[in-house]
Amino acid sequence: MLSLLARKPWYLLVLPAAVLLAVLGFRNGGGLHAADNQEMAAAMNVPVAQVASSTGSASEGAVSGRERSAALGPGLPLDLRAAFEGGRGLFEYARQLRTAAAAGDAEAGWMVSRIYDYCGVYAMDPQGYALDSATLASMGLKDVPGLTAAREQVSQGCVGFTAADGLGHALLLQQRRASAAAGSLAAEAALLSMGEPLRTDAEYRRGLVERVLNSQSPEAFLALSTAMGVAASGDDAYRGLVAGDQYAQLAWQLAACQLGLACGPDSALMTGYCANGGICSRDPEQDFETFVYDAAVSRQGMEKMNELVSNLRRARGGKP
Repeated sequence: MLSLLARKPWYLLVLPAAVLLAVLGFRNGGGLHAADNQEMAAAMNVPVAQVASSTGSASEGAVSGRERSAALGPGLPLDLRAAFEGGRGLFEYARQLRTAAAAGDAEAGWMVSRIYDYCGVYAMDPQGYALDSATLASMGLKDVPGLTAAREQVSQGCVGFTAADGLGHALLLQQRRASAAAGSLAAEAALLSMGEPLRTDAEYRRGLVERVLNSQSPEAFLALSTAMGVAASGDDAYRGLVAGDQYAQLAWQLAACQLGLACGPDSALMTGYCANGGICSRDPEQDFETFVYDAAVSRQGMEKMNELVSNLRRARGGKP
């Protein structure tokens, strides 16, 4: 995705390396606080908020996180995805979801993993994350406001998480394995995208893709998309399927949007691209589909992309 979007670099926030090192990493000998280029399936947030006006105010929100987490009440909402897209009080929401997941709710377990994925970079060092965001906001660079606003939204949504919560790869993998065992197809697909499928044989992997196709589930499509990109190139298990290059990965994501995944300009997907990957549209009104066609797909490639998405939408039993 990164290389595809780079074809039109004015849509990317590509700060000079020296600036990134100075702002996002080596302050007082500290580690890199910049959001890593995470897998797209993990993308994640909601409405864009105004970035903190100073380093002090941004840091204060991070420090008092657990006390300021917004309680969501005793019961889970009927639409777990909508509550996640609401982007507030994710620390408390994750606690409630974990309780439901422990009781066997596979969808709740999957949504916990999405919160972990979304908040992971922030949780590594909330104060450092806030300092980085404030520094970026103060630089006045043309393309920075989209990034700093997205990072501020992450800060507001994830307030309460800290390094002590351990929101790293190991916890994410553990959560998704548990959710897959409970019956979450999206979690099972995400394990394949993480390179940790429940089974490694070709029959299982192809069967999993076919089950996702049959489900027509937007969450499962999104979760599987990375596995269907360049990671699938040359793999006979996926012969005849939409797989093997970055166009295929985008096609699965676009199909997820058409199937009902939140993909608007203020969606978790768009904000996650910007906050966690530095890929920010300069048009705040663009949704994900418009952004992809505008920034990642050449005019000559539009017909191919439309065909791939259509095949995924009408696929049954793994067959276009």
